[in-house]
Amino acid sequence: MNTMVISDLDGTLLNSDVRLSDFTVNALNSLMRRGVNFTYATARSLNSAKKVTKGLELSLPVITYNGACIKSPETGEIIEIQGLDEDQVELIRETVYTYLDGEEKVLWQRGTESIGMQLYLDSRKEDERMLPVDSFDDLFCGEIFYVTCIEDTDELLSPLRADLTAEDSLNCLLQRDIYGPEYFWLEIMDYRVSKAHAIDTIMKLTGMERIISFGDSINDVPLFEVSDECYAVENAVEPLKKVADDVIESNDNDSVAKWLIENFNRLV
Repeated sequence: MNTMVISDLDGTLLNSDVRLSDFTVNALNSLMRRGVNFTYATARSLNSAKKVTKGLELSLPVITYNGACIKSPETGEIIEIQGLDEDQVELIRETVYTYLDGEEKVLWQRGTESIGMQLYLDSRKEDERMLPVDSFDDLFCGEIFYVTCIEDTDELLSPLRADLTAEDSLNCLLQRDIYGPEYFWLEIMDYRVSKAHAIDTIMKLTGMERIISFGDSINDVPLFEVSDECYAVENAVEPLKKVADDVIESNDNDSVAKWLIENFNRLV
């Protein structure tokens, strides 16, 4: 039976230094060469994900932006994108991720940066996707598929999340950045967007029949719910551990790669 193995990146496959260990890179490449069908699902863009997964020889489609966009890891070709319509975007006044003239761009209104947003921008100074605009109306261009609001406390975002969640057409995730206490993210997508929906698309494209998944965060719950087997790392949030089939070692112990090596015969 064809099995798809899919792992979250941050907090799961990546260690606390925000990288893949040499052991994990070598193990995953060896497993893929021997027939294991492996890919990842992340809230990151492909641009950002490729930097932290350098060395992985991926061929299967990857899930980015929590499922809003599925891409080829080799060419960057869009396989599926779930956009936001004009009415949905009108409800939001923050950072907009869009495809503009065929290129992925991150738009925000110059001069309105929150503390959290400025910290994010400072960490992305070399990112060619960043494109400040001069007015709120300038945010509404291209094919918008993902919006984020970034603040230094969750109290500043919780009321907005409550308002937006009341809109049946939106899917909103509020999370602390896992690498430090500096800022919180409110991620806003079309209501159909999730890692679960995206993996269903990939399963249909590839003819896979089973899903084994790994994760650490609340945004992995939908993926776990559609998986045949699902494993939370030791550092995962408690709500995810409760729906997992088992809890493996932490992300700093190469736990996903070790589990796959130990269970290789069940994967091919």
